Amino acid sequence: MYKLLKTEGIARRGEFTCAHGTVQTPVFMNVGTQAAIKGALSAEDLENIGCQVELSNTYHLHLRPGDEVVKKCGGIHKFMTWDKPILTDSGGFQVFSLSSLRKIKEEGVTFASHIDGHKIFMGPEESMQIQSNLGSDICMAFDECIENPAPRKYVQDSVDRTYRWLVRCKAENARLNALPDTVNPQQMLWGINQGGTYSDIRVDHMKRIAELDLPGYAIGGLAVGETAEEMYGIIEAVEPHMPTDKPRYLMGVGTPSNIIEAVARGVDFFDCVMPARNARHARLFTWEGAINLKNAKYQLDMLPIDPQCDCPVCRRYTRAYIRHLFVADEMLAMRLSVMHNLYFYNKLMEKIRFHLDNGTFHAFRCEFSEKLSRRI
Repeated sequence: MYKLLKTEGIARRGEFTCAHGTVQTPVFMNVGTQAAIKGALSAEDLENIGCQVELSNTYHLHLRPGDEVVKKCGGIHKFMTWDKPILTDSGGFQVFSLSSLRKIKEEGVTFASHIDGHKIFMGPEESMQIQSNLGSDICMAFDECIENPAPRKYVQDSVDRTYRWLVRCKAENARLNALPDTVNPQQMLWGINQGGTYSDIRVDHMKRIAELDLPGYAIGGLAVGETAEEMYGIIEAVEPHMPTDKPRYLMGVGTPSNIIEAVARGVDFFDCVMPARNARHARLFTWEGAINLKNAKYQLDMLPIDPQCDCPVCRRYTRAYIRHLFVADEMLAMRLSVMHNLYFYNKLMEKIRFHLDNGTFHAFRCEFSEKLSRRI
């Protein structure tokens, strides 16, 4: 359940409690698509860098190793030895990204596996069953993520179907939670707001799904082609219609600046593959802006990645050494860089929470929102 502790403007400071613990919000969820962080970070590493919530992917785990396998191994928490909260997304975004391989109907979506091409059907019930087998704390509704921009009629028809799918998800989630062999009978279903860049469709959809009284709500279908200004405009339109006593999750977003700006607009939960993906290509975040460690100027640089950072990497290793690892194609380069970037994101959220606690978030936003979007 969600407890709103205080606000500064629209920005919210809260706590979210589920079967595997209490989360301080705003929070960034560290993305472990296949129950592992890309870049060779373990569950123990996540604990050491301040991760509160791990996010895994329904579609990928359904394909490998199979959600039934994970259930037989005791559920995803036991499987990956992570005893804190886990959110699983529904597979809807992966279906969106497989647009050339899919066919959408009222029942659900038929698509081809990206691994071997075999046909897969996934609808609301199937997504709920897979996520129930995984045993995550938060399961996301099965929806269609719409490309931006898209024709208005297509968006409206898709949103109407997504609403009908949500009603089916709610019924199936309740049924599965009541079964005697359910991995996590306290699993919570969160609904997803869709509507492309049409603010009126977004608002109408948000009002409709809020009436279903779910434990949490997400804004989906953003950061897929629209500008940052359009994204902020959609959040501003939808936020007044999101229940104040439920957590709010902006899916797949984003840069440090995006996060600061979305917190200022009332968002509590975030996830994004970007910090880990950037790290694997030597693009690293610092409190002065982003750097590319492959640049020749770092060849003899004996400073840490960020002199202001106290992560395990910055306490021990130099830019010169990590750059050498990248040039030499050593796996350790990715591991150290991903560890730093995720620590940076978790620390960013910690600082945001500190400033919300102390009523100084506006000043923090003014100083860092633009600064953290710079490239050095």
